[in-house]
Amino acid sequence: MENKENLKARRKTRVGRVIATNSIKTIKVEVDTIVQHPRYRKFIKRAQTFMVHDPKQECTLGDKIRIEECKPVSKLKNWVVREILEHASARDLNAAKEATNDSSGINS
Repeated sequence: MENKENLKARRKTRVGRVIATNSIKTIKVEVDTIVQHPRYRKFIKRAQTFMVHDPKQECTLGDKIRIEECKPVSKLKNWVVREILEHASARDLNAAKEATNDSSGINS
């Protein structure tokens, strides 16, 4: 029989940036990774998004956070916020808002 502490040690963790905080107690986090192409050996940047449970609703747009895998909270949420590593500055926040406006096709 294994220890509960031993099981916690095997949980996956990721570090990413908050890209959406539209829902209550749910945030969307983007995790960037660099992988090597199997054939051409060139390094490529890949982004993956996760729906993350934020029970205290502390995270804001642009924050750098550490997330940890957990048992499913809902259909799409299998991750939970462990700690906020860096709060977003005002400049980062404005850049993130502009990026979301550009991607949605809104022209002012």
